[in-house]
This record gives sequence, structure tokens and C-alpha cells, in this order.
Amino acid sequence: MAFSEEGLKKWEPIIASFIEEQRPRKEIRSQVDLDYSIDIENQSIEIFEIRSHFNKKDKKIKIPIAKTTYVRRQKAWKIYWQQSDMKWHKYDPLPKVKTLEQFIAEVKEDPKACFWG
Repeated sequence: MAFSEEGLKKWEPIIASFIEEQRPRKEIRSQVDLDYSIDIENQSIEIFEIRSHFNKKDKKIKIPIAKTTYVRRQKAWKIYWQQSDMKWHKYDPLPKVKTLEQFIAEVKEDPKACFWG
């Protein structure tokens, strides 16, 4: 089931504001930046870093940081992090939260160093 229009109107400004707050200085954004994507069909929001490929400087790569998926029946956001196996795993310290703001707070604080390293 896809995000509702009402949900998108509410959640997109919240995640966009967080990303803007966390982005690196303008002078270095051509080397490293932060962004997000919204997967409407899967009801997910992914936060990722954008940087130059290590040996192909003209190529940009996306490095996943955090992901959340809204579960409408539970009225909750599940939290995921990507391990070295390049797969999304449930974030065990706090597997789900009630609001997108709580997800953002957990990613920002990163008490277990799962998101920012």
C-alpha cells in the first residue's frame, strides 16, 4: 500500500528539513553530500550519503545511512540500518517508533553508531 497524499504532505517537509540541517558545508557538497528518497509504493524513506566513487572521481555513489518504513496497520515506523553485507537489517536498539520525528531523533543521536559510523 502506498503513502497517502496527506502523509506525504506531512512527512516530506520533516525529512527535508532534517537533511538540510545535516548536510555538509556548501563548499564541500560537490565531494560529499546528504540526501533522501521516498519510495511511495513501499512506504519507505531512505537517507543516504552521496560522494565520489573511490577510483572514478567523476562518478557519484550513494551510501545508505538509514531507512524507515511506515506500517499503516501498526501506525508505526520501522527502523533499519545497513550492515556490511549491504542488506537492510532491523535496528534492534529501537525497532519501531510512532512518529517520523522519533526516527529522525534516533538517527541523529545514533547511540549505537549504526548510522553515522
